Amino acid sequence: MATVTEAPTKIIDRLKLEVLTLDKEMTESERAGFIDLFDRYLGGKSESIVWDKIKPPTKELLVPYAELEDVPSGDGAVKTLLNKLAVVKLNGGLGTTMGCTGPKSVIEVRNGKTFLDLIVEQIEHLNNTYGADVPLVLMNSFNTDEETAQIIKKYEDSKLKVLTFNQSRFPRVLKDDFTPWPAAKPGRTDKAAWYPPGHGDFYAAITDSGVLDKLVADGKEFIFLANTDNLGATVDLKILNHIVKSQIDYCMELTDKTLADVKGGTLISYEGHAQLLEIAQVPDEHVPEFKTIDKFKVFNTNNMWVNLKAIKNLLKGGKLKMEIIPNPKDVDGTQVLQLETAAGAAIRFFEKAGGCNVPRSRFLPVKGCSDLLLVQSDVYALKDGALVLNPARTIPKAPLIELSNEFKKVADFQKRIKSIPSIMELESLKVSGDVHFGKNVTLKGNVEIEAKKGEKIEIPDGAILADKKITSQADL
Repeated sequence: MATVTEAPTKIIDRLKLEVLTLDKEMTESERAGFIDLFDRYLGGKSESIVWDKIKPPTKELLVPYAELEDVPSGDGAVKTLLNKLAVVKLNGGLGTTMGCTGPKSVIEVRNGKTFLDLIVEQIEHLNNTYGADVPLVLMNSFNTDEETAQIIKKYEDSKLKVLTFNQSRFPRVLKDDFTPWPAAKPGRTDKAAWYPPGHGDFYAAITDSGVLDKLVADGKEFIFLANTDNLGATVDLKILNHIVKSQIDYCMELTDKTLADVKGGTLISYEGHAQLLEIAQVPDEHVPEFKTIDKFKVFNTNNMWVNLKAIKNLLKGGKLKMEIIPNPKDVDGTQVLQLETAAGAAIRFFEKAGGCNVPRSRFLPVKGCSDLLLVQSDVYALKDGALVLNPARTIPKAPLIELSNEFKKVADFQKRIKSIPSIMELESLKVSGDVHFGKNVTLKGNVEIEAKKGEKIEIPDGAILADKKITSQADL
């Protein structure tokens, strides 16, 4: 059996032969993409960042949102803008971290509506308001494709065009010898042996699927790409007008960093060009500097605007070689390795690229139940499928919410919180331990509730907690 002491060239030669045995499970394009990732990874071909060459982005590279030009007046002008656009949502993720099965996009968010329902409502509103034809494109993974196909049938009566395509499916490799798991264990054909190689695969996948050519044939020039779980990622006409008028190939949305965002990738000027700097690329001695909010002031929201023809031209030239993210995992007791790439890392390959420093309201992801509580609360109002900060809230920022593992799964979250508390005047909430909320609870200021091990705290119906720390039932 081969081992990791093999020369990289021998491992690659072996991998090429082994993936040929998976010809029924992988397309030719997938096999080529898989081999390319491992060839670059084993050959150490990724470029390293020279720290002294890093410079803050200029105002030309990072345009303040407040300085964007106004959108041309008249519905006709807006329709012309919108008809150049397609909205693409990354729909490959599962809701497993929140204890759900199936696509994360079908988790219920507000008023019985899922992420996907709200996204459809947002785009329908745009199209109906301006007589436009903005399609919704979903990039699924093999984990979400079948269920999504059934779910989107409910939108068939809508005038909204919904297109789908799948990102690539790569075999996980055994960590000890780099053998593709399905080849090492013939018959291991279940989903555990495979993985989607990160959203950096978007560029190749949309092109190989034929969806990119279809969009171009329909007159689309740009796509707005974002995660399905970010309800702040709506079509912004000012940004669209900016990229169309300036003919920008790639525009990344970034927002001001807080102490809660210190690990997020940031935009830098590197040898005169826009580039994304991720914490994994930072030398150990510079990590504290990277985490400051003084030098690196913004972070990537993963909202991106990209020129379709530029994508095709770069792929033709073989230039989209994003930094590789090694992701070791334990799957069913087997140690595996999967190599991934990120869509934002592609910014450095586009000729006319930069960023826009957007308001925090455009970054509203739901990564866990702490975020779910926030988006379901009265801090936000629902307008045409979009969540907007409630105008009645006098505190300019959304509250910081931290729920412990007892609330990690949606089922436990719903069991422990009878109804979402009113948090209109809340600044921060930290909850840990066996805590249960009754109905019509109001939280104000800074609230901390900590149930000690073996104890239970029940917040009674109608309770009002303001600037309070609770460590036992007696504190209520």
